[in-house]
Amino acid sequence: MNDMQAFFDQGSDMMPWLVDIVMNLLVGLVIFFVGKFIASKVAKWCENRLLKSSVDKAVAGFASSILYALMFAGIALMALGQIGVETTSFIAILGAAGLAVGLALQGSLSNFASGVLIILLRPFRSGDFIDAGGQMGTVDRIELFHTYLKTPDNRVIIVPNSAVMNGSIVNFSRESTRRLDLVIGISYDADIRLAKQIMEEVVNADERILKDPACTIAVSELADSSVNFFLRPWVASGDYWAVRADLLEKIKYTFDERGVGIPYPQMDVHVHKQES
Repeated sequence: MNDMQAFFDQGSDMMPWLVDIVMNLLVGLVIFFVGKFIASKVAKWCENRLLKSSVDKAVAGFASSILYALMFAGIALMALGQIGVETTSFIAILGAAGLAVGLALQGSLSNFASGVLIILLRPFRSGDFIDAGGQMGTVDRIELFHTYLKTPDNRVIIVPNSAVMNGSIVNFSRESTRRLDLVIGISYDADIRLAKQIMEEVVNADERILKDPACTIAVSELADSSVNFFLRPWVASGDYWAVRADLLEKIKYTFDERGVGIPYPQMDVHVHKQES
């Protein structure tokens, strides 16, 4: 009987301590989840404000990602402190663990450093069509570790920032104009002067083709099966693909109407019969 009384007395003494632990745990969880929610909202609000201030979308996304990461780290430390974890010791432990994790995650750190370089050097902006990291697409946003590209068929390609910075970057949107490099082949029995005249007429009829620099049309090669012209008009970067498709189509139709042949690849085979 005395043992039971002692047990209940001990339990009653521990009750305030348990209640205190549970309350601190609940408050810590509230701080963590509410703080995380607020951090995401603040980061999104800052991104929208930067966009309204005409800041590039890629820069705004990168800045909001960094802000969210910093706020999340602070919230996590506050929650741990509320629970009762010694944050000073915890920070020291995190520092030692961070060194080990950093060595194990060199690729991720490289992606982060590359993301900072992309923002500082600005080889491309949001909305630019680029070829980088072995992928082609329109830049949607740049985050801490990855760059997001959208392809013309509406796929999203997530490219590591280190892959972008460690290779060649081709920015198709940086300049306002681009040159079309087309090769047009005609048959050997076709009239070269007529073919050149037709291409000049088609080019002059398209208002999207720039007059300066002038379009170049000239014979480039006497190939195995055809006489090849290079056709090099200049257009606005946004009109590149539309003008390319229209030129090829109009040239084909006009060649057919005016009797200029476009040959298939062919090979002449001569058979010699040897009499025995």
